[in-house]
Amino acid sequence: MRLLLPLLFGFSISNLGFSAQPNLLFIIADDCTYLDTEVYGGQAKTPHLNTLAKEGLKFSRCFQAAPMCSPTRHNIYTGLYPVKSGAYPNHTRVYDGTKSIAHYLGEAGYNVHLSGKSHIGPKASFPFDYSVEFQSADPAKPDCYPALDKLFAAASAKAGTPKPFCLFACSNEPHTPYTKGDPSAYPPASLKLPPTWVDTPETRDTYSAYLAEITYFDQQCGTLLALLDKHGLRDNTLVLVVTEQGSSFPFAKWTCYEMGLASGLLARWPGQIQTNATSDALVEYVDATPTFLQAAGAPIPEGLDGQSFLPVLLGKKQEHKTYTFALHTTNGIINGSESYPIRSCGTKTHRYVRNLDPEQTFTNIVTKAVGRNKDPFWPSWLAKAEAGDDHAKQRTTRFQHRPAEELYNVADDPHCLHNLAADPKFADLKKELSTQLDEWMTAQGDQGLKTEALAPTRQGKK
Repeated sequence: MRLLLPLLFGFSISNLGFSAQPNLLFIIADDCTYLDTEVYGGQAKTPHLNTLAKEGLKFSRCFQAAPMCSPTRHNIYTGLYPVKSGAYPNHTRVYDGTKSIAHYLGEAGYNVHLSGKSHIGPKASFPFDYSVEFQSADPAKPDCYPALDKLFAAASAKAGTPKPFCLFACSNEPHTPYTKGDPSAYPPASLKLPPTWVDTPETRDTYSAYLAEITYFDQQCGTLLALLDKHGLRDNTLVLVVTEQGSSFPFAKWTCYEMGLASGLLARWPGQIQTNATSDALVEYVDATPTFLQAAGAPIPEGLDGQSFLPVLLGKKQEHKTYTFALHTTNGIINGSESYPIRSCGTKTHRYVRNLDPEQTFTNIVTKAVGRNKDPFWPSWLAKAEAGDDHAKQRTTRFQHRPAEELYNVADDPHCLHNLAADPKFADLKKELSTQLDEWMTAQGDQGLKTEALAPTRQGKK
């Protein structure tokens, strides 16, 4: 029956150009701005990811639907956008009865395992086999991933009856606090800062420590990929590596700006995916589950929001989507504004952002004034602004006070510095993206301010 089900749903793995069920490996960073990685032209050294990119396909237009850890991960595993699944604030959970890839691939004969950071709930919706080692173990030490070694061994040719795996390897880096890696490799005075930041010693010191954690994540990837080779699994394993939402510096995580929503995505599958290739196809995290299901020859359930981009991976299609969608809620985050809902629609070249309650002041953990969660650099930004620095004044004000509508040419302005929303030359484009956003919100059951007010009811695992 398991072999017949894919045929009943109108496709099979054989007519996609391969015959055996592949192993599936999804590696995810934690709060990493993709442009900070060397593989995407940034300053954080990523030798293993550089190699992976040469061995496969590098995407330049990958996005997630919510720039926070918990809704992002629910989005990946369910194939549903956040409001529809119920998992749209941080520290959230899906509606009871929601199924995930752990169900779908388990039914297709896979060992489905999640190692490292989970941040999902309830457990009934995510029946993975769990381990913590990809988050907790030192990748430089020998035999650091024993549970994953065992998982890979069960899928190898040496196993009596090899059983394919789907592994989500979930790092905790480069999430704060920045305590991993070697910051001395990144002398603060030598660093080039993004144009959205204020240049202070505290900013540079924090940035150095953050870049070191990206390199630590790269080492985690290298160690895990070497474990594939140890068991002879390279050729029959589809690997996806993503950077998650942007860093916790201002104008990235917790925002719907490009650096909050855009993600790196590298894909490798020897013999199936072209090597040393690039793609600007628009893909979203919500597409991961149907993509893995199609690669496995498993049925794709009706009602998923995601769409498989396997044809793009295999070189059978060049394009995937026309629009991407995203939302953010501050209700329920650390030091979050009581009401600051943000919604967004993007294309390959432009991003429209709607702030539903722009009269409010945007606050989050970055702007927290006291306590252990206070960011060390934000007070230095405020002090520089108060001392009369125009750039510091502009950046600190814009972070907390935003107009109702924003529009950016992200192809030329990836840091979203120049708001085009009031420019009549872009009126038609703004109307198009605004209409697309309205239609998406309606389809998702997203009522804006009402949905924001209900966010606390969607928190906790229960």
